[in-house]
Amino acid sequence: MPASKSLFFFLALAAATAASAHNITDILKDFPEYSDYSNYLQQTRLADEINSRQTITILVVSNGALSSVVAKHPLSVIKNFLSLHIVLDYYDPAKLHKISNGTTLSTTLYQTTGHAPGNLGFVNITDLQGGKVAFGSAAPGSKLDSSYTKSVKQIPYNISVIEISAPIIAPGILTAPAPSASDVNITALLEKAGCKTFASLLVSNGVIKTYESAVEKGLTIFAPNDEAFKADGVPDLSKLTNAEVVSLLLYHALAAYSPIGALKTTKDPIDTLATSGAGKFDITTTTAGDAVTLHTGVGSSRIADTVLDATPLAIFSVDSLLLPSELFGKSPSPAPAPEPVSSPTLTPSLAPSPSPSAKAPSPLAASPPAPPSEAPEGSTANAPSAEAQTSTPGSSAVHVKASAVVVVAAVATTMLSSLLLS
Repeated sequence: MPASKSLFFFLALAAATAASAHNITDILKDFPEYSDYSNYLQQTRLADEINSRQTITILVVSNGALSSVVAKHPLSVIKNFLSLHIVLDYYDPAKLHKISNGTTLSTTLYQTTGHAPGNLGFVNITDLQGGKVAFGSAAPGSKLDSSYTKSVKQIPYNISVIEISAPIIAPGILTAPAPSASDVNITALLEKAGCKTFASLLVSNGVIKTYESAVEKGLTIFAPNDEAFKADGVPDLSKLTNAEVVSLLLYHALAAYSPIGALKTTKDPIDTLATSGAGKFDITTTTAGDAVTLHTGVGSSRIADTVLDATPLAIFSVDSLLLPSELFGKSPSPAPAPEPVSSPTLTPSLAPSPSPSAKAPSPLAASPPAPPSEAPEGSTANAPSAEAQTSTPGSSAVHVKASAVVVVAAVATTMLSSLLLS
C-alpha cells in the first residue's frame, strides 16, 4: 500500500475510534439541570458501564423530577431505578418517530442485572399521534406516564442522550427490599457460589472481619472458585507464613465498589486491600467484549460470574487464584525451545579425485588431445583447491560437491573426444 494511502487509512481509523468514544459525565457537565442525575450515575458506577458500551441511549430527567423519586432510597435501589433509563439501543429523535408498527419494547441495562423478572427490564416506547413519543414500563398494565421532551446530545449510532418528562417506574422497583451492606453474609454468599475453600480461608485467618469492616465504604471481592485451588501450578499455601496468607487473601479484594462496568474502563493499576508501603500488590485488567481478565504479574484470571452487585458491595467469582508478584515473583519467562536435532548427513562415498601429478588414462588409445580452450565452468580447472575444501567447517560437503564436479567433467571430456573421433 502506498505511504499516502497508509497514512490516510490510519488517520481515518483514528478518527473513527475517537468518534466512537464517549464519556457520559463529560456530556452532562454542560447541563446543570441534570447534575443530580450525573452524580448518581457516578456514585452507582453506572457511568462506567455506559462508557464501556458502544450503542446506548440515556433517558435523562431534570433534577426536580428526579429528587422526588430517589429521596430516602439507598444507592442499590437508585442504581436499579437508573438502570431502567439506560436503553441498550440507539434512539435519536428521527428514529423515535420511525418505530416499526408505532411501538417497541427495548432492553435496558436493568434487564442485564438479573434482578428484573418478566418484562420489568424493558421499556415501552410508543409513537403516538401528533408527533408525541411516550415512554413507560413494559410490565403488563403499566401506563405510558413519560414523554419525549428534547434532544440533549447525539454521537450518531454510538450514544444518544434525550430528556423525558418524568421518570419511568417499573412495578416494585422502588419498594423491593434492598439489603443493607452490614446485613450481607459474605461467607454464605461465597459458599453458595462454589467458593467454599476461599470462604474457609477468610474465616480461619480472620480476614473476613477486614472484609466486613470495609463494606460500608465500598468493597469488591474476587473469589476463586473451588476448582481454582485444585489447578496445576497452584502453590502449596501451607508453606506460606500466616502473614503471607493474610496478604494473599487481602489481595483478592479492592477497597472500593467496582462493578463490572468500572473494571472494563479501568486502564491504570488498581490497589487492593493488601497494598501498602511494603509492596504494590496491585492488579490490572483487560477486556475482550464483555469478558474481563485480571492480571497480577505472575498470571491472569478471568472473572467467571457476578455473585453480588449491590452498591456498595460487588462480589465476583474468578477461575484462578490471584498470585501477587510480591509473594510469588514475576511470571517466569518461557524456557527456550530446544534446538532441533537433525539427522546426520550421509556423505556418499565417491572415488577420490585424481592426483594433479597422475595422468588419467586416455579413454581411447588413438584419441588425440582435446583442442585447447578456456576451461568450462564447473571443470577441474575451476574446482576449489584441496586447501579450500578443508579450510572451513563443513568441508565434507564441499569435498563431495567438488568431487562430483570432477566426475561430471571427466564424463563430458570422454563424450567430446568420442564425437571428435567419429
